[in-house]
Amino acid sequence: MLTDLTIKNVAIIDSLQISFKSGLTVLTGETGAGKSIIIDAVSLIMGGRASSDLIRSGEEEAVVEALFDISAMEELKLQLNEAGFDVEDELLIKRSLSRSGKNRIFVNGAMATLSLLSDITPRLINIYGQHDSQILLKPENHLRLLDAFAGTAPLRQIFSQVYNKLSELQEQRATLERAERDAAQRFDLLSYQSDEIAKAAPRGGEEEQLVEQRQLLASADRLGRGSSEAFERLYGGDGALLGQLKRIASSMAELSVLDQSLRPTAASLEEGYLLLEDAAITLRNYASRIEADPARLQQIDDRLDLLGKLKKKYAPTVEEILSYQQTIDAELAWLGSREESRQALEGEIAKLAGELKRVGAELTAARHRGAVDLKHALETEAHQLAMKGAVIEPTLEPLGEAKANGFERVEFLFSPNPGEIPRPLAKVASGGELSRLMLAIKQVLPDSDVPTLIFDEVDTGIGGATSELVGQKLKNVAVRQQVLCITHLPQVAACAAQQLRVEKLVSDGRTSTRVVELDIAERTREVARMGAGATITDAALKHAAELLATGMAPAGR
Repeated sequence: MLTDLTIKNVAIIDSLQISFKSGLTVLTGETGAGKSIIIDAVSLIMGGRASSDLIRSGEEEAVVEALFDISAMEELKLQLNEAGFDVEDELLIKRSLSRSGKNRIFVNGAMATLSLLSDITPRLINIYGQHDSQILLKPENHLRLLDAFAGTAPLRQIFSQVYNKLSELQEQRATLERAERDAAQRFDLLSYQSDEIAKAAPRGGEEEQLVEQRQLLASADRLGRGSSEAFERLYGGDGALLGQLKRIASSMAELSVLDQSLRPTAASLEEGYLLLEDAAITLRNYASRIEADPARLQQIDDRLDLLGKLKKKYAPTVEEILSYQQTIDAELAWLGSREESRQALEGEIAKLAGELKRVGAELTAARHRGAVDLKHALETEAHQLAMKGAVIEPTLEPLGEAKANGFERVEFLFSPNPGEIPRPLAKVASGGELSRLMLAIKQVLPDSDVPTLIFDEVDTGIGGATSELVGQKLKNVAVRQQVLCITHLPQVAACAAQQLRVEKLVSDGRTSTRVVELDIAERTREVARMGAGATITDAALKHAAELLATGMAPAGR
């Protein structure tokens, strides 16, 4: 619900902070005091059009802030958290307008977009008044209202599930039909590619092994000569290094007998001799194994060339070529069985189409029954709300093809006067009539997930007993949802749990607006003013007290 509203430099409002309570709150005051400006400020919070004309004369920026309690709105909190906003149980929306055109939106202190604002705020507030975008003026909302009244939401959900599954299969069929035209050519191409890869039979890691073998074979002469020459210098030739080292080690061993401090040196020389001897033998054996193999080298070159061609055609690595082969083999299997797939798909589509037709017929019949009952319920409420003779006709227009919500389009037609043909609401309903129609809907459809409702002009053109009835109906709605209502009728004001008086002040040649929350004594005087005018008599005060006593009694239908 809306808990606080702050307005700065909007029209004649310089600075205003309003705290709202749950239940029914009425805003009263003289015409021109600024009540409609408060509604305009809320419209800005809801993503309404921002115009520099709203900025108070002499100021460069206007700001509106609204604080909401969303502790029970888990889905909205999750959506905002996923969008990157730090939101728990309170939601603060701020919108600023500047004459330079730099208009900004903030959600809990973080910058936000107008599209986000327009998405989330209709789930927080609905405004019903002449100058606001009405839920009733949008026929796409009428189907939802009818389904809520008729209790067809579960059936509609089943229909949507079948429709979505059928649409998915129909898209698969379209894809299959498009593929069918090119299937033969595609099959031949993939078969050739699969055969080419299979014939080459590449193996993972093979290329690296071949490159290593090729390097050995290409360097065979150099490796053989180098290892043989090293062996000769170490061991085999005259003056070989090992022979010299052997003599040095023997001499040092004899000297270490005379001087024991030379023993470590003698041992190192002996160890070095043995290590070099092992190295020499290894070199000799290595040299004996090395031999040139031009034929094998050519085989490796041919194989590497084949792998290179495959890489150039199919994928950068052998591993990716093998993966590609698996992919095309799977597609070949699908193409090979496409006729069976098509037949199975057609069978499933026919089955779902029959199910959709059956559920849709049941849904349509339930909606027709609900439309009859809804017409009677709404007209009964409308007649009580000073719209005698009004006709409300929920019409069902068959669609050429099914949509996700059924086989029909629903629109409420309205005739405010007897004898007139019912027409679309947007063409014939006034702002006051729309507000009262919405109030009627709230009586017959009490459940709503929108926590705050604002009614503007709901009392236009009514008075007397009808005024009391409007007040009681607003009070009934306020048992379930927070209701804010701008009214000029004392009977409506008397039903409120909270009454705020909007006052226009003039100081130093500037006009401004303030809002005062009234206590019971102040409410009595304000209700008396609303009924009697500028001259408030004792009789008017007594009547106001009686209205308040009656209006503030516990709500009941």
